Amino acid sequence: MSTDLATLIGSRICHDLISPIGAIGNGVELLAMTGSAGDVSPELDLISQSVENANARIRYFRISFGATSSSQIMGRQEVLSVLSASAKGGRFNYFWQIQADQPRPEIQIAFLVMQCFETALPLGGDIHIQKNGDTWELKGNGPRIVMEKELWDSLHTPHSNFTHSPAQVQFALLPSVLARADRALSLTLQDETICASF
Repeated sequence: MSTDLATLIGSRICHDLISPIGAIGNGVELLAMTGSAGDVSPELDLISQSVENANARIRYFRISFGATSSSQIMGRQEVLSVLSASAKGGRFNYFWQIQADQPRPEIQIAFLVMQCFETALPLGGDIHIQKNGDTWELKGNGPRIVMEKELWDSLHTPHSNFTHSPAQVQFALLPSVLARADRALSLTLQDETICASF
């Protein structure tokens, strides 16, 4: 499957899921309003949190796997909103240290790299993202790092024969997205910190 077709499918799925998830959230809010002031049942609270988490993941996946064009610019506040919502109640803290708005294709690469980091940090951790001139630099650290060599080696080969599982789809897509953006990924592991630049 081509990268373009894969990203179009990603965009379509995320787009079609956002509306019903939002409708469920609105329904939960209406149910909460019919009860006593400030008295929300544990069941409604759980549903509300689940809807919020689902909404955050869909927005995160839309940036990672959705279609992009070289002319698209993504606002810093939108990125911060997505990362803040994704971090809430999760295992990862994201530190977006880039002040300016950025081209969406470059942000897509950064989000795919972050998902690769998440795979290597099974107990969670911190992910820092910054930009030095035109070079993106990402660092991930946590209490435990697990990197499957063959999986990470597949990032340097757009047409690798490595068989990816559904949970590893970011590794399958990233080489093609990098090639399309004419970028090369550099990876190092130092002091129990994963470092990536492109």
